[in-house]
Amino acid sequence: MAEVTSLRGVNSIPTPEQSTDRDLVRLVQHGDEAGFRSLYRRHTPALYPFVLRLVGGDEPAAEDVVQDTWVRAVRGLPSFRWDAAFRTWLHGIALNRVREMVRKQGRRDEIGLPDAPTWTPPAPTAVRVDLERAIASLPDGYRTVLILHDVEGFSHPEISSRLGVAVGTSRSQLFHARKALRAMLEPPQGSPETT
Repeated sequence: MAEVTSLRGVNSIPTPEQSTDRDLVRLVQHGDEAGFRSLYRRHTPALYPFVLRLVGGDEPAAEDVVQDTWVRAVRGLPSFRWDAAFRTWLHGIALNRVREMVRKQGRRDEIGLPDAPTWTPPAPTAVRVDLERAIASLPDGYRTVLILHDVEGFSHPEISSRLGVAVGTSRSQLFHARKALRAMLEPPQGSPETT
């Protein structure tokens, strides 16, 4: 209890904006609701769009995953060893939660399965497809690797480790995801954009 007192001392605790993740986690572990709110506000603006992309734009599913991610994160704080940044750890929990959701739904293009050779991107229409919708339409495995690599900046070995797939599978899914996106985002032949 002495640690809580020292954390709450008038001069010993910085404002939420000045607090490190480690400071806020320590507060959360001692039941400090304001510490949790600060941690939540700091990380949810990046977590929600990450999850939203992983679930293909399904907002209710993304909200459920984000909420469940925070519940699991708070429960897991005692075992968090700071081997990675808090943000990385939190995103890993969210990624695992999305993978569980996909498995429960029994979808064939589950994250981490080899490329689905029968999948072809939808034919481009006269109206240009926006990037977010195009990403959302990708199979789960393609979308996940694309987001982890191109949006979040993970390397193929890191993706391989997180998803439990071979590095070659990660590279292959990224290649196919980019190819599919190009096909969806290219203007149709003969449109004013191509002439």
